[in-house]
Amino acid sequence: MEQAINEFYNQVKRTCGDEVAEHVQIEIDKRNVVKLTGEVHTWQDVVDIGHIAGRLSGTKGVVNSIKTPEFQKMPNDYPAAEKTGREKGIIGKYDIVIIGGGITGASIARTLSKYNKSIVVLEKKNDVCEGASKANNGMIHSGYDSKTGSLKQRMCVKGNAMYTQWSKELDFKFNRCGSFVVAFDEEDEEYLNQFYERGKANGVPGIEILDGDEARKIEPLISPEVTKALWTPSAGYIETYEVVLALMENAIDNGVKLMTETEVAAIDTESQKATQVITNKGVIQAGCVINAAGIYADDIAEMVDDRFYTLHNRRGTLVLMDRKKRSFSPKCFVGTAPKNFTKGGGPMTTPDGNPFWGPSAIEVANKEDVGVSPQDIQFVMEKGKHLSPGINEKDIIRFFSGARPANYIEDFIIEPSEKIDNFIHVAGIQSPGVASAPAVGEYTEQIYLNLFPNTKRKENWNPIRKKQKPFRECTQEERDQLIKEDPKYGHIICRCETVTEAEIIRAIHGKVPATTVDAVKRRTRAGMGRCQAGFCGPRVVEILARELGVDSLEITKNGGDSRILVSKSRKEPEK
Repeated sequence: MEQAINEFYNQVKRTCGDEVAEHVQIEIDKRNVVKLTGEVHTWQDVVDIGHIAGRLSGTKGVVNSIKTPEFQKMPNDYPAAEKTGREKGIIGKYDIVIIGGGITGASIARTLSKYNKSIVVLEKKNDVCEGASKANNGMIHSGYDSKTGSLKQRMCVKGNAMYTQWSKELDFKFNRCGSFVVAFDEEDEEYLNQFYERGKANGVPGIEILDGDEARKIEPLISPEVTKALWTPSAGYIETYEVVLALMENAIDNGVKLMTETEVAAIDTESQKATQVITNKGVIQAGCVINAAGIYADDIAEMVDDRFYTLHNRRGTLVLMDRKKRSFSPKCFVGTAPKNFTKGGGPMTTPDGNPFWGPSAIEVANKEDVGVSPQDIQFVMEKGKHLSPGINEKDIIRFFSGARPANYIEDFIIEPSEKIDNFIHVAGIQSPGVASAPAVGEYTEQIYLNLFPNTKRKENWNPIRKKQKPFRECTQEERDQLIKEDPKYGHIICRCETVTEAEIIRAIHGKVPATTVDAVKRRTRAGMGRCQAGFCGPRVVEILARELGVDSLEITKNGGDSRILVSKSRKEPEK
Protein backbone atom coordinates (compact mmCIF):
# COMPACT_ATOMS: atom_id res chain seq x y z
CA MET A 1 0.00 0.00 0.00
CA GLU A 2 2.84 2.38 0.83
CA GLN A 3 4.33 1.75 -2.60
CA ALA A 4 0.99 2.58 -4.25
CA ILE A 5 0.69 5.81 -2.30
CA ASN A 6 4.23 6.87 -3.25
CA GLU A 7 3.48 6.05 -6.88
CA PHE A 8 0.30 8.14 -6.66
CA TYR A 9 2.06 11.24 -5.31
CA ASN A 10 4.91 10.97 -7.82
CA GLN A 11 2.41 10.85 -10.69
CA VAL A 12 0.39 13.77 -9.29
CA LYS A 13 3.56 15.85 -9.08
CA ARG A 14 4.46 15.03 -12.68
CA THR A 15 0.97 15.76 -13.96
CA CYS A 16 -0.30 18.61 -11.78
CA GLY A 17 2.78 19.98 -10.00
CA ASP A 18 4.29 19.81 -6.51
CA GLU A 19 1.96 22.46 -5.06
CA VAL A 20 -1.14 20.52 -6.06
CA ALA A 21 0.28 17.28 -4.66
CA GLU A 22 0.84 18.97 -1.29
CA HIS A 23 -2.89 19.74 -0.99
CA VAL A 24 -4.20 16.25 -1.75
CA GLN A 25 -4.68 13.41 0.74
CA ILE A 26 -5.10 9.75 -0.17
CA GLU A 27 -6.42 6.80 1.81
CA ILE A 28 -6.74 3.21 0.59
CA ASP A 29 -9.10 0.95 2.53
CA LYS A 30 -9.05 -2.82 2.88
CA ARG A 31 -11.20 -3.23 -0.25
CA ASN A 32 -8.65 -1.23 -2.28
CA VAL A 33 -11.05 1.67 -2.57
CA VAL A 34 -9.05 4.88 -2.98
CA LYS A 35 -10.47 7.88 -1.11
CA LEU A 36 -9.22 11.33 -2.09
CA THR A 37 -9.65 14.57 -0.16
CA GLY A 38 -8.11 18.04 -0.23
CA GLU A 39 -8.52 21.23 -2.23
CA VAL A 40 -6.97 22.25 -5.54
CA HIS A 41 -7.33 25.16 -7.95
CA THR A 42 -9.04 23.67 -11.00
CA TRP A 43 -11.58 20.99 -11.85
CA GLN A 44 -9.19 19.51 -14.40
CA ASP A 45 -6.76 18.83 -11.54
CA VAL A 46 -9.55 16.99 -9.70
CA VAL A 47 -10.25 14.83 -12.75
CA ASP A 48 -6.57 14.16 -13.50
CA ILE A 49 -5.89 13.16 -9.91
CA GLY A 50 -8.92 10.88 -9.90
CA HIS A 51 -7.68 9.10 -13.01
CA ILE A 52 -4.19 8.72 -11.53
CA ALA A 53 -5.76 7.00 -8.52
CA GLY A 54 -7.90 4.86 -10.79
CA ARG A 55 -4.82 3.52 -12.57
CA LEU A 56 -3.17 2.28 -9.38
CA SER A 57 -2.79 -1.49 -9.45
CA GLY A 58 -5.75 -3.34 -7.96
CA THR A 59 -7.93 -0.26 -7.43
CA LYS A 60 -11.56 -1.27 -6.94
CA GLY A 61 -12.91 2.25 -7.12
CA VAL A 62 -12.15 5.90 -6.46
CA VAL A 63 -14.16 8.14 -4.16
CA ASN A 64 -12.99 11.59 -5.17
CA SER A 65 -13.97 14.28 -2.64
CA ILE A 66 -11.33 16.82 -3.63
CA LYS A 67 -12.75 20.34 -3.63
CA THR A 68 -12.15 23.19 -6.03
CA PRO A 69 -13.64 26.68 -6.44
CA GLU A 70 -15.09 25.55 -9.79
CA PHE A 71 -17.21 22.88 -8.18
CA GLN A 72 -20.53 24.09 -6.85
CA LYS A 73 -22.52 21.05 -5.76
CA MET A 74 -26.11 21.36 -6.81
CA PRO A 75 -28.44 21.42 -3.80
CA ASN A 76 -30.74 18.42 -3.76
CA ASP A 77 -34.15 17.97 -2.21
CA TYR A 78 -33.36 14.65 -0.56
CA PRO A 79 -34.18 15.79 3.01
CA ALA A 80 -37.46 17.43 1.97
CA ALA A 81 -38.41 14.52 -0.29
CA GLU A 82 -37.58 12.02 2.44
CA LYS A 83 -39.75 13.86 4.97
CA THR A 84 -42.64 14.04 2.51
CA GLY A 85 -42.26 10.39 1.56
CA ARG A 86 -42.22 9.11 5.13
CA GLU A 87 -45.28 11.18 5.94
CA LYS A 88 -47.17 9.62 3.01
CA GLY A 89 -46.33 6.14 4.28
CA ILE A 90 -46.09 2.83 2.42
CA ILE A 91 -47.39 2.98 -1.14
CA GLY A 92 -46.22 -0.38 -2.43
CA LYS A 93 -44.20 -3.54 -1.94
CA TYR A 94 -42.09 -5.04 -4.73
CA ASP A 95 -39.65 -7.92 -5.06
CA ILE A 96 -37.39 -5.76 -7.25
CA VAL A 97 -37.00 -1.98 -7.21
CA ILE A 98 -35.00 -0.61 -10.15
CA ILE A 99 -33.79 2.98 -9.77
CA GLY A 100 -33.40 4.68 -13.14
CA GLY A 101 -35.44 4.69 -16.36
CA GLY A 102 -32.68 5.03 -18.94
CA ILE A 103 -31.60 2.32 -21.37
CA THR A 104 -29.80 0.40 -18.61
CA GLY A 105 -32.72 0.39 -16.18
CA ALA A 106 -35.19 -0.39 -18.97
CA SER A 107 -33.06 -3.28 -20.23
CA ILE A 108 -32.82 -4.74 -16.72
CA ALA A 109 -36.57 -4.33 -16.19
CA ARG A 110 -37.44 -6.06 -19.44
CA THR A 111 -34.94 -8.88 -18.82
CA LEU A 112 -36.13 -9.56 -15.26
CA SER A 113 -39.79 -9.36 -16.28
CA LYS A 114 -39.49 -12.96 -17.44
CA TYR A 115 -39.60 -14.06 -13.78
CA ASN A 116 -42.44 -14.36 -11.30
CA LYS A 117 -41.38 -11.26 -9.41
CA SER A 118 -43.11 -7.94 -8.84
CA ILE A 119 -40.97 -5.17 -10.31
CA VAL A 120 -41.14 -1.38 -10.22
CA VAL A 121 -38.94 1.13 -12.06
CA LEU A 122 -38.48 4.49 -10.37
CA GLU A 123 -37.59 7.45 -12.61
CA LYS A 124 -37.24 10.91 -11.12
CA LYS A 125 -37.97 12.69 -14.42
CA ASN A 126 -41.38 12.87 -16.09
CA ASP A 127 -40.48 10.34 -18.79
CA VAL A 128 -38.11 7.48 -19.53
CA CYS A 129 -34.83 8.14 -21.37
CA GLU A 130 -34.32 11.56 -19.80
CA GLY A 131 -30.66 11.30 -18.67
CA ALA A 132 -27.50 10.14 -20.44
CA SER A 133 -29.58 7.88 -22.69
CA LYS A 134 -31.43 10.83 -24.22
CA ALA A 135 -28.38 12.92 -25.09
CA ASN A 136 -26.69 10.14 -27.00
CA ASN A 137 -25.83 9.61 -30.65
CA GLY A 138 -27.24 6.08 -30.55
CA MET A 139 -24.08 4.36 -31.71
CA ILE A 140 -23.88 0.61 -31.25
CA HIS A 141 -20.11 0.38 -30.82
CA SER A 142 -18.26 -2.64 -32.12
CA GLY A 143 -15.91 -2.87 -29.11
CA TYR A 144 -12.44 -2.20 -30.54
CA ASP A 145 -11.60 0.70 -28.24
CA SER A 146 -12.43 -0.82 -24.83
CA LYS A 147 -9.62 -2.25 -22.72
CA THR A 148 -9.24 -5.96 -23.42
CA GLY A 149 -10.60 -8.03 -20.55
CA SER A 150 -12.55 -5.15 -19.02
CA LEU A 151 -16.22 -5.54 -18.17
CA LYS A 152 -16.92 -2.68 -20.58
CA GLN A 153 -15.29 -4.62 -23.43
CA ARG A 154 -17.14 -7.84 -22.69
CA MET A 155 -20.52 -6.12 -22.40
CA CYS A 156 -20.00 -4.06 -25.56
CA VAL A 157 -19.04 -6.91 -27.89
CA LYS A 158 -21.78 -9.18 -26.56
CA GLY A 159 -24.39 -6.41 -26.48
CA ASN A 160 -23.59 -5.39 -30.05
CA ALA A 161 -24.30 -8.91 -31.28
CA MET A 162 -27.59 -9.04 -29.38
CA TYR A 163 -29.05 -5.98 -31.11
CA THR A 164 -30.16 -7.92 -34.18
CA GLN A 165 -32.49 -10.07 -32.07
CA TRP A 166 -33.51 -7.09 -29.92
CA SER A 167 -34.57 -5.08 -32.99
CA LYS A 168 -36.67 -7.97 -34.28
CA GLU A 169 -38.36 -8.64 -30.95
CA LEU A 170 -38.94 -5.01 -30.00
CA ASP A 171 -39.60 -3.59 -33.48
CA PHE A 172 -37.28 -0.58 -33.56
CA LYS A 173 -35.07 0.79 -36.33
CA PHE A 174 -31.54 -0.57 -36.26
CA ASN A 175 -29.03 0.34 -38.94
CA ARG A 176 -25.96 -1.94 -38.80
CA CYS A 177 -24.03 0.28 -41.18
CA GLY A 178 -20.51 -0.11 -39.79
CA SER A 179 -18.07 2.55 -38.62
CA PHE A 180 -14.73 4.04 -39.59
CA VAL A 181 -11.90 5.51 -37.58
CA VAL A 182 -9.75 7.36 -40.06
CA ALA A 183 -6.12 8.43 -40.27
CA PHE A 184 -4.63 11.51 -41.92
CA ASP A 185 -0.97 10.91 -41.08
CA GLU A 186 1.47 8.36 -39.68
CA GLU A 187 0.68 9.20 -36.05
CA ASP A 188 -3.01 8.52 -36.69
CA GLU A 189 -2.13 5.29 -38.51
CA GLU A 190 -0.26 4.03 -35.45
CA TYR A 191 -3.45 4.50 -33.42
CA LEU A 192 -5.37 2.51 -36.02
CA ASN A 193 -2.87 -0.34 -35.70
CA GLN A 194 -3.35 -0.33 -31.94
CA PHE A 195 -7.14 -0.32 -32.32
CA TYR A 196 -6.95 -3.15 -34.84
CA GLU A 197 -4.88 -5.36 -32.54
CA ARG A 198 -7.16 -4.57 -29.60
CA GLY A 199 -10.25 -5.20 -31.70
CA LYS A 200 -8.95 -8.60 -32.76
CA ALA A 201 -8.18 -9.46 -29.13
CA ASN A 202 -11.66 -8.25 -28.11
CA GLY A 203 -13.38 -10.49 -30.66
CA VAL A 204 -14.76 -7.72 -32.89
CA PRO A 205 -16.05 -9.43 -36.06
CA GLY A 206 -14.88 -8.31 -39.49
CA ILE A 207 -12.45 -5.66 -38.25
CA GLU A 208 -9.82 -4.59 -40.77
CA ILE A 209 -7.63 -1.69 -41.86
CA LEU A 210 -8.34 -0.28 -45.32
CA ASP A 211 -6.45 2.26 -47.37
CA GLY A 212 -8.18 5.54 -48.14
CA ASP A 213 -9.48 4.50 -51.56
CA GLU A 214 -10.93 1.24 -50.22
CA ALA A 215 -12.67 3.15 -47.44
CA ARG A 216 -14.17 5.63 -49.91
CA LYS A 217 -15.62 2.75 -51.94
CA ILE A 218 -17.70 1.86 -48.87
CA GLU A 219 -18.43 5.47 -47.88
CA PRO A 220 -17.73 8.00 -50.68
CA LEU A 221 -18.26 10.97 -48.34
CA ILE A 222 -15.08 10.30 -46.36
CA SER A 223 -12.53 13.08 -46.83
CA PRO A 224 -10.15 12.62 -49.81
CA GLU A 225 -7.27 13.38 -47.42
CA VAL A 226 -7.83 10.18 -45.42
CA THR A 227 -4.91 7.78 -45.86
CA LYS A 228 -6.16 4.74 -43.96
CA ALA A 229 -9.27 3.69 -42.05
CA LEU A 230 -10.19 1.13 -39.43
CA TRP A 231 -13.41 -0.54 -40.59
CA THR A 232 -15.76 -2.36 -38.19
CA PRO A 233 -18.86 -3.58 -40.06
CA SER A 234 -20.63 -4.72 -36.87
CA ALA A 235 -21.18 -1.14 -35.63
CA GLY A 236 -24.62 0.39 -36.05
CA TYR A 237 -27.12 3.04 -34.99
CA ILE A 238 -30.43 3.29 -33.20
CA GLU A 239 -32.66 6.11 -32.00
CA THR A 240 -31.98 5.61 -28.29
CA TYR A 241 -35.27 7.07 -27.08
CA GLU A 242 -37.13 4.68 -29.39
CA VAL A 243 -35.31 1.67 -27.92
CA VAL A 244 -35.86 2.75 -24.30
CA LEU A 245 -39.57 3.21 -24.98
CA ALA A 246 -39.76 -0.20 -26.66
CA LEU A 247 -38.00 -1.88 -23.72
CA MET A 248 -40.24 -0.22 -21.16
CA GLU A 249 -43.45 -0.96 -23.08
CA ASN A 250 -42.49 -4.62 -23.34
CA ALA A 251 -41.59 -4.69 -19.65
CA ILE A 252 -44.97 -3.17 -18.79
CA ASP A 253 -46.70 -5.78 -20.98
CA ASN A 254 -44.94 -8.37 -18.83
CA GLY A 255 -46.10 -6.89 -15.53
CA VAL A 256 -43.52 -4.22 -14.64
CA LYS A 257 -44.79 -0.99 -13.08
CA LEU A 258 -43.21 2.35 -14.04
CA MET A 259 -43.34 5.33 -11.67
CA THR A 260 -42.15 8.62 -13.17
CA GLU A 261 -41.54 11.87 -11.29
CA THR A 262 -40.48 9.62 -8.41
CA GLU A 263 -37.22 10.68 -6.79
CA VAL A 264 -35.39 8.39 -4.39
CA ALA A 265 -34.46 10.33 -1.25
CA ALA A 266 -33.26 7.62 1.13
CA ILE A 267 -32.97 3.85 1.53
CA ASP A 268 -33.56 2.12 4.84
CA THR A 269 -31.36 -0.85 5.71
CA GLU A 270 -31.62 -3.46 8.42
CA SER A 271 -29.48 -6.56 9.08
CA GLN A 272 -27.43 -5.90 5.91
CA LYS A 273 -30.53 -5.65 3.73
CA ALA A 274 -32.22 -2.77 1.97
CA THR A 275 -35.75 -2.82 3.32
CA GLN A 276 -37.46 0.39 2.19
CA VAL A 277 -36.91 2.93 -0.60
CA ILE A 278 -38.10 6.37 0.47
CA THR A 279 -39.33 8.52 -2.41
CA ASN A 280 -41.05 11.87 -2.74
CA LYS A 281 -44.29 9.95 -3.38
CA GLY A 282 -44.09 7.59 -0.44
CA VAL A 283 -42.34 4.52 0.94
CA ILE A 284 -41.74 1.40 -1.17
CA GLN A 285 -40.85 -1.86 0.53
CA ALA A 286 -38.19 -3.72 -1.43
CA GLY A 287 -36.96 -7.29 -1.72
CA CYS A 288 -34.02 -6.20 -3.88
CA VAL A 289 -32.76 -2.81 -5.04
CA ILE A 290 -30.95 -2.36 -8.36
CA ASN A 291 -29.09 0.93 -8.71
CA ALA A 292 -29.14 2.07 -12.36
CA ALA A 293 -29.43 5.77 -11.56
CA GLY A 294 -26.99 7.09 -14.17
CA ILE A 295 -24.96 10.12 -13.11
CA TYR A 296 -26.48 9.89 -9.61
CA ALA A 297 -25.72 6.21 -8.98
CA ASP A 298 -23.00 7.20 -6.50
CA ASP A 299 -25.56 9.19 -4.50
CA ILE A 300 -27.81 6.11 -4.35
CA ALA A 301 -24.84 3.97 -3.26
CA GLU A 302 -24.17 6.48 -0.48
CA MET A 303 -27.71 5.93 0.81
CA VAL A 304 -26.80 2.33 1.74
CA ASP A 305 -23.30 3.29 2.93
CA ASP A 306 -21.64 1.50 0.01
CA ARG A 307 -20.23 4.29 -2.09
CA PHE A 308 -16.92 3.05 -3.49
CA TYR A 309 -16.96 5.17 -6.65
CA THR A 310 -17.50 8.77 -7.70
CA LEU A 311 -19.20 9.68 -10.97
CA HIS A 312 -18.22 12.84 -12.81
CA ASN A 313 -19.84 14.57 -15.74
CA ARG A 314 -18.07 14.17 -19.07
CA ARG A 315 -20.36 16.45 -21.04
CA GLY A 316 -20.98 15.69 -24.69
CA THR A 317 -22.52 18.07 -27.22
CA LEU A 318 -24.43 16.77 -30.24
CA VAL A 319 -25.53 18.71 -33.32
CA LEU A 320 -28.54 17.72 -35.43
CA MET A 321 -28.90 18.85 -39.03
CA ASP A 322 -31.74 19.20 -41.51
CA ARG A 323 -32.72 15.86 -43.03
CA LYS A 324 -32.50 17.43 -46.48
CA LYS A 325 -28.71 17.38 -46.04
CA ARG A 326 -28.52 13.61 -45.56
CA SER A 327 -26.71 13.17 -48.88
CA PHE A 328 -23.79 15.19 -47.46
CA SER A 329 -23.36 13.13 -44.28
CA PRO A 330 -21.96 9.59 -44.13
CA LYS A 331 -24.37 6.77 -43.42
CA CYS A 332 -21.85 5.19 -41.05
CA PHE A 333 -19.91 6.79 -38.22
CA VAL A 334 -16.58 8.44 -39.09
CA GLY A 335 -14.23 9.29 -36.25
CA THR A 336 -10.56 10.06 -35.72
CA ALA A 337 -7.88 8.64 -33.43
CA PRO A 338 -7.98 9.74 -29.76
CA LYS A 339 -5.65 12.07 -27.93
CA ASN A 340 -6.89 11.61 -24.35
CA PHE A 341 -9.58 9.41 -22.74
CA THR A 342 -12.03 9.62 -25.63
CA LYS A 343 -11.83 9.60 -29.38
CA GLY A 344 -14.64 12.14 -29.47
CA GLY A 345 -17.50 12.03 -31.92
CA GLY A 346 -17.76 12.41 -35.65
CA PRO A 347 -20.33 12.68 -38.43
CA MET A 348 -23.02 10.06 -39.03
CA THR A 349 -26.68 9.85 -40.05
CA THR A 350 -29.55 8.75 -37.79
CA PRO A 351 -31.82 5.85 -38.76
CA ASP A 352 -34.45 8.48 -39.62
CA GLY A 353 -32.09 10.28 -41.99
CA ASN A 354 -30.82 13.34 -40.09
CA PRO A 355 -27.10 14.16 -40.16
CA PHE A 356 -26.08 13.88 -36.52
CA TRP A 357 -22.61 15.01 -35.51
CA GLY A 358 -20.70 14.65 -32.25
CA PRO A 359 -20.48 14.26 -29.35
CA SER A 360 -17.66 16.30 -27.88
CA ALA A 361 -16.14 15.27 -24.53
CA ILE A 362 -15.62 17.99 -21.92
CA GLU A 363 -15.01 17.41 -18.22
CA VAL A 364 -17.28 19.71 -16.20
CA ALA A 365 -17.63 20.10 -12.45
CA ASN A 366 -21.40 20.06 -12.15
CA LYS A 367 -23.48 16.92 -12.71
CA GLU A 368 -26.37 19.07 -13.92
CA ASP A 369 -24.26 20.96 -16.47
CA VAL A 370 -25.70 20.03 -19.85
CA GLY A 371 -25.20 23.44 -21.39
CA VAL A 372 -23.82 24.05 -24.85
CA SER A 373 -21.05 26.56 -25.46
CA PRO A 374 -20.07 28.10 -28.81
CA GLN A 375 -16.77 26.23 -28.44
CA ASP A 376 -18.63 22.91 -28.17
CA ILE A 377 -20.48 23.51 -31.44
CA GLN A 378 -17.33 24.75 -33.11
CA PHE A 379 -15.45 21.59 -32.10
CA VAL A 380 -18.19 19.28 -33.39
CA MET A 381 -18.61 21.15 -36.68
CA GLU A 382 -14.91 21.57 -37.43
CA LYS A 383 -14.24 17.90 -36.77
CA GLY A 384 -17.23 16.85 -38.84
CA LYS A 385 -16.32 19.06 -41.80
CA HIS A 386 -12.72 17.84 -41.65
CA LEU A 387 -13.86 14.23 -41.86
CA SER A 388 -16.71 14.68 -44.33
CA PRO A 389 -17.08 18.03 -46.12
CA GLY A 390 -20.44 19.30 -47.37
CA ILE A 391 -22.38 20.58 -44.35
CA ASN A 392 -21.98 23.85 -42.47
CA GLU A 393 -23.49 25.73 -39.55
CA LYS A 394 -26.54 27.00 -41.43
CA ASP A 395 -27.76 23.40 -41.71
CA ILE A 396 -28.04 23.00 -37.91
CA ILE A 397 -31.61 22.69 -36.63
CA ARG A 398 -30.84 21.69 -33.02
CA PHE A 399 -28.00 21.14 -30.58
CA PHE A 400 -27.87 19.79 -27.03
CA SER A 401 -25.57 18.18 -24.47
CA GLY A 402 -25.74 15.26 -22.07
CA ALA A 403 -23.91 14.13 -18.95
CA ARG A 404 -21.92 10.91 -19.29
CA PRO A 405 -21.65 9.12 -15.91
CA ALA A 406 -17.88 8.51 -15.99
CA ASN A 407 -15.94 6.97 -13.12
CA TYR A 408 -12.22 7.02 -12.46
CA ILE A 409 -11.46 3.40 -13.25
CA GLU A 410 -13.02 3.90 -16.71
CA ASP A 411 -14.96 0.66 -16.55
CA PHE A 412 -18.51 -0.44 -15.85
CA ILE A 413 -19.45 -1.31 -12.28
CA ILE A 414 -21.96 -4.17 -12.28
CA GLU A 415 -21.84 -6.21 -9.09
CA PRO A 416 -23.69 -7.11 -5.92
CA SER A 417 -22.96 -4.92 -2.94
CA GLU A 418 -20.38 -6.25 -0.50
CA LYS A 419 -22.22 -4.55 2.35
CA ILE A 420 -25.92 -4.95 1.53
CA ASP A 421 -27.08 -8.46 0.64
CA ASN A 422 -29.93 -7.44 -1.68
CA PHE A 423 -28.44 -4.40 -3.44
CA ILE A 424 -26.90 -4.44 -6.95
CA HIS A 425 -24.69 -1.69 -8.37
CA VAL A 426 -25.07 -0.95 -12.11
CA ALA A 427 -23.00 2.23 -12.38
CA GLY A 428 -20.53 4.06 -14.56
CA ILE A 429 -22.43 2.98 -17.67
CA GLN A 430 -21.09 5.59 -20.05
CA SER A 431 -20.06 5.01 -23.67
CA PRO A 432 -20.47 2.30 -24.94
CA GLY A 433 -23.42 1.89 -22.58
CA VAL A 434 -26.06 1.91 -25.30
CA ALA A 435 -24.28 -0.84 -27.24
CA SER A 436 -23.81 -2.81 -24.02
CA ALA A 437 -27.39 -2.52 -22.76
CA PRO A 438 -28.63 -5.99 -23.84
CA ALA A 439 -25.63 -7.68 -22.24
CA VAL A 440 -25.83 -5.49 -19.11
CA GLY A 441 -29.43 -6.62 -18.68
CA GLU A 442 -28.41 -10.28 -18.88
CA TYR A 443 -25.38 -9.78 -16.63
CA THR A 444 -27.55 -8.13 -13.97
CA GLU A 445 -30.09 -10.93 -14.38
CA GLN A 446 -27.41 -13.50 -13.51
CA ILE A 447 -26.33 -11.52 -10.45
CA TYR A 448 -29.95 -11.39 -9.30
CA LEU A 449 -30.40 -15.15 -9.79
CA ASN A 450 -27.24 -15.79 -7.80
CA LEU A 451 -28.67 -13.71 -4.95
CA PHE A 452 -32.13 -15.29 -5.25
CA PRO A 453 -31.52 -18.80 -6.63
CA ASN A 454 -35.10 -20.06 -6.21
CA THR A 455 -36.53 -17.50 -8.63
CA LYS A 456 -39.07 -19.08 -10.99
CA ARG A 457 -39.52 -18.15 -14.63
CA LYS A 458 -42.91 -17.18 -16.05
CA GLU A 459 -44.53 -19.56 -18.50
CA ASN A 460 -46.20 -16.74 -20.43
CA TRP A 461 -43.36 -14.21 -20.77
CA ASN A 462 -43.68 -12.42 -24.10
CA PRO A 463 -40.53 -10.83 -25.60
CA ILE A 464 -42.42 -9.31 -28.55
CA ARG A 465 -43.41 -5.65 -28.75
CA LYS A 466 -45.01 -4.40 -31.94
CA LYS A 467 -45.16 -0.69 -32.65
CA GLN A 468 -47.75 0.90 -34.88
CA LYS A 469 -46.40 1.96 -38.24
CA PRO A 470 -45.96 5.76 -38.46
CA PHE A 471 -48.40 7.49 -40.79
CA ARG A 472 -45.52 9.02 -42.77
CA GLU A 473 -44.27 5.51 -43.64
CA CYS A 474 -47.66 4.14 -44.71
CA THR A 475 -48.75 3.50 -48.27
CA GLN A 476 -51.64 5.56 -49.61
CA GLU A 477 -53.95 2.56 -49.19
CA GLU A 478 -52.86 2.18 -45.56
CA ARG A 479 -53.39 5.89 -44.95
CA ASP A 480 -56.87 5.78 -46.44
CA GLN A 481 -57.80 2.88 -44.16
CA LEU A 482 -56.45 4.65 -41.05
CA ILE A 483 -58.42 7.81 -41.87
CA LYS A 484 -61.54 5.72 -42.44
CA GLU A 485 -61.10 4.18 -38.97
CA ASP A 486 -60.24 7.50 -37.29
CA PRO A 487 -60.67 10.83 -39.14
CA LYS A 488 -57.98 12.39 -36.91
CA TYR A 489 -55.41 10.54 -39.03
CA GLY A 490 -56.43 12.95 -41.78
CA HIS A 491 -55.40 15.95 -39.69
CA ILE A 492 -51.66 16.65 -40.14
CA ILE A 493 -50.25 18.52 -37.13
CA CYS A 494 -46.53 18.44 -37.95
CA ARG A 495 -45.95 19.23 -41.60
CA CYS A 496 -42.18 18.72 -41.51
CA GLU A 497 -42.48 15.12 -40.30
CA THR A 498 -46.05 14.31 -41.42
CA VAL A 499 -47.37 13.57 -37.94
CA THR A 500 -51.12 13.29 -37.43
CA GLU A 501 -53.37 14.29 -34.57
CA ALA A 502 -54.32 10.64 -34.05
CA GLU A 503 -50.68 9.66 -33.53
CA ILE A 504 -50.19 12.41 -30.95
CA ILE A 505 -53.31 11.34 -29.07
CA ARG A 506 -52.13 7.73 -29.11
CA ALA A 507 -48.77 8.78 -27.64
CA ILE A 508 -50.42 10.81 -24.87
CA HIS A 509 -52.46 7.79 -23.80
CA GLY A 510 -49.75 5.19 -24.41
CA LYS A 511 -48.35 2.58 -22.03
CA VAL A 512 -45.70 5.15 -21.10
CA PRO A 513 -47.82 8.30 -21.44
CA ALA A 514 -46.34 11.31 -23.23
CA THR A 515 -47.33 14.23 -20.99
CA THR A 516 -44.93 16.92 -22.24
CA VAL A 517 -44.12 18.49 -25.58
CA ASP A 518 -40.71 16.77 -25.68
CA ALA A 519 -42.24 13.39 -24.81
CA VAL A 520 -44.66 13.75 -27.73
CA LYS A 521 -41.74 14.71 -29.96
CA ARG A 522 -39.73 11.62 -29.00
CA ARG A 523 -42.63 9.27 -29.74
CA THR A 524 -44.03 10.85 -32.90
CA ARG A 525 -41.28 13.19 -34.26
CA ALA A 526 -43.71 16.13 -34.09
CA GLY A 527 -41.33 19.09 -33.77
CA MET A 528 -38.21 17.28 -34.98
CA GLY A 529 -38.23 18.82 -38.44
CA ARG A 530 -36.61 21.88 -39.92
CA CYS A 531 -38.89 24.37 -38.17
CA GLN A 532 -38.38 22.72 -34.76
CA ALA A 533 -42.06 23.01 -33.76
CA GLY A 534 -42.41 26.54 -35.06
CA PHE A 535 -45.68 25.56 -36.74
CA CYS A 536 -46.89 22.47 -34.87
CA GLY A 537 -45.84 23.50 -31.35
CA PRO A 538 -49.02 25.45 -30.43
CA ARG A 539 -51.25 22.65 -31.70
CA VAL A 540 -49.30 20.02 -29.73
CA VAL A 541 -49.77 22.12 -26.58
CA GLU A 542 -53.48 22.41 -27.32
CA ILE A 543 -53.87 18.65 -27.87
CA LEU A 544 -51.92 17.83 -24.70
CA ALA A 545 -54.07 20.16 -22.61
CA ARG A 546 -57.28 18.76 -24.06
CA GLU A 547 -56.30 15.09 -23.69
CA LEU A 548 -54.85 15.51 -20.19
CA GLY A 549 -57.77 17.63 -19.03
CA VAL A 550 -55.62 20.53 -17.84
CA ASP A 551 -55.19 24.22 -18.67
CA SER A 552 -52.75 24.90 -21.51
CA LEU A 553 -50.69 27.01 -19.09
CA GLU A 554 -49.80 23.78 -17.26
CA ILE A 555 -48.22 22.12 -20.29
CA THR A 556 -44.43 21.97 -20.14
CA LYS A 557 -41.69 21.41 -22.62
CA ASN A 558 -39.94 18.85 -20.47
CA GLY A 559 -41.48 18.85 -17.01
CA GLY A 560 -40.60 20.92 -13.96
CA ASP A 561 -40.69 24.68 -14.55
CA SER A 562 -40.37 24.47 -18.34
CA ARG A 563 -43.84 25.83 -19.05
CA ILE A 564 -44.52 26.67 -22.67
CA LEU A 565 -47.02 29.46 -21.90
CA VAL A 566 -46.73 31.86 -18.98
CA SER A 567 -50.02 33.78 -19.15
CA LYS A 568 -53.08 34.43 -21.24
CA SER A 569 -52.97 37.53 -23.38
CA ARG A 570 -56.73 37.89 -23.69
CA LYS A 571 -59.88 36.82 -21.96
CA GLU A 572 -61.54 33.55 -22.84
CA PRO A 573 -64.66 34.10 -24.98
CA GLU A 574 -67.89 33.79 -23.07
CA LYS A 575 -69.72 30.56 -23.63
